[in-house]
Amino acid sequence: MKLSQFKFNLPKELIAETPAKSRDEAKLMVINRKTGKIEHKLFKDILTYFGDGDCMILNDTKVFPARMYGNKEKTGAKIEVFLLRELNAESRLWDVLVDPARKIRIGNKLYFGDDDTLVAEVIDNTTSRGRTLRFLFDGSYEEFRKTLKDMGETPLPKYIKRAPTEEDKERYQTVYAQNEGAVAAPTAGLHFSRELLKRLELKGVSFANITLHVGLGTFRTVEVEDLTKHKMDSEQVIITEKACDVVNKARDAKKKVCVVGTTAMRAIETSVSTDGFLKPYNGWTNKFIFPPYDFSVANCMITNFHTPESTLFMMVCAFGGYELMMKAYKEAIKDKYRFYSYGDAMLIL
Repeated sequence: MKLSQFKFNLPKELIAETPAKSRDEAKLMVINRKTGKIEHKLFKDILTYFGDGDCMILNDTKVFPARMYGNKEKTGAKIEVFLLRELNAESRLWDVLVDPARKIRIGNKLYFGDDDTLVAEVIDNTTSRGRTLRFLFDGSYEEFRKTLKDMGETPLPKYIKRAPTEEDKERYQTVYAQNEGAVAAPTAGLHFSRELLKRLELKGVSFANITLHVGLGTFRTVEVEDLTKHKMDSEQVIITEKACDVVNKARDAKKKVCVVGTTAMRAIETSVSTDGFLKPYNGWTNKFIFPPYDFSVANCMITNFHTPESTLFMMVCAFGGYELMMKAYKEAIKDKYRFYSYGDAMLIL
């Protein structure tokens, strides 16, 4: 399939700038792949679709406050620094994006905080926007990480044109987030409240927690018409034996195995046996899923509404069927569903 086949017109006003009042009160579109039937519900109605022995796979990555603002030495120019990942804890080396990139060269120093508590030196220029920074900090590693956290802000996606609030600190994070390492939230999971999770558990639904630390590569635009030429950035994945046991037990019993989000789907499709069972894994994945694709583990999926021509939308089309998903998205636009990170959800059965 070609990139141009994943185009659609999305009215700007459908892009969600803020979260729904309650996590589980967002709209939910339910799509049955066998019958092609589309229903309109609220997210908390998800309870009616799951029962004893079913399993949900959750991505328990935790977003860290990755966006910081510093000043360049001498000129004092304001520079946005987006922390992507730690390269070396001992040397305080980080892979970052800088904006505006044209102003930042190797050897430049950046100062953070009112009293320049933190200083960073640019030691490598990896891509047009990417840099490697060495933070110069007197103090223990724990103090250094705390300083980063205190100075950083919630990394809301760029299309949200407002400053992050205290509410975003909590709402741009799933209630089950545990392992810090993501620079963007696994957004399908944002709809689960603690109460809803408890009620699913009481119905006999089991949960398998896996980790995929979402990087910015998930949102990188596809610039090639031939999809086989697109390269995904690598993201770290951890799948424990315990999670595999939960998933494989439900698979064995021919129950629903529901993956929550495209990131969780990429993780599980990275580590699967030839007969479709989940295997433990600790490593990296740059898996790119687009139609046609045979899914091995999950037989249903919860996801948000994604951008035209995005790798996320392509995966959803691979899972739900291209024609049916195009029809569903058309209906979502007509019915004014909210799109992107803080938007509404879809359950594909």
